[in-house]
Amino acid sequence: MPSFFPAWVTPRVLFAAMFVASATLLGTAFYMEYVMYLEPCPLCMMQRIWVGIAGLVSLGAAIHGRGVRVWSGAVAGAALIGSGFSFRQLWLQSLPPDQVPACGPGLSYMIEVFPASEVLRAMVMGTGDCAEVTWTLLGISIPGWVAVAFAGFVVGSVLTWRGAASTAGGAASGSPAAGTAAA
Repeated sequence: MPSFFPAWVTPRVLFAAMFVASATLLGTAFYMEYVMYLEPCPLCMMQRIWVGIAGLVSLGAAIHGRGVRVWSGAVAGAALIGSGFSFRQLWLQSLPPDQVPACGPGLSYMIEVFPASEVLRAMVMGTGDCAEVTWTLLGISIPGWVAVAFAGFVVGSVLTWRGAASTAGGAASGSPAAGTAAA
């Protein structure tokens, strides 16, 4: 890893931390849905899917321990795709009320009644429901915080990539001894 990290911070540790962050984000999303009764919109569901993908890829990387650069690229790719959905929702939330798309039925109803192509279109493009700000923390809405989390996944991926590149072969294979190799 880069020299500003302690020796125990290896790519596997960073991948495990990204998995824990993903699980925490999904746990928070389910808490908001089932305890706070905030109904997720289609774009929220897409963001959940990509947080889950980034987390599962991170878990795979932490367990596998080899091919750090490939795993880092996969996590960063998932985070970048997910952030696109966050930015789409933030854009919808910033529109003036007269330019917001029409609201549609709930996602669960759409899944039961509409063809898969219509459901997928709503999940990718969003609906008027996605423009509604239902919760904020420090003035930032949920998709804003998810975008921050996706940025954290990208930073973590870059750090693991650099850690694999800065060690003499061993960290890329996940061996603990490689974490002490000089850059």
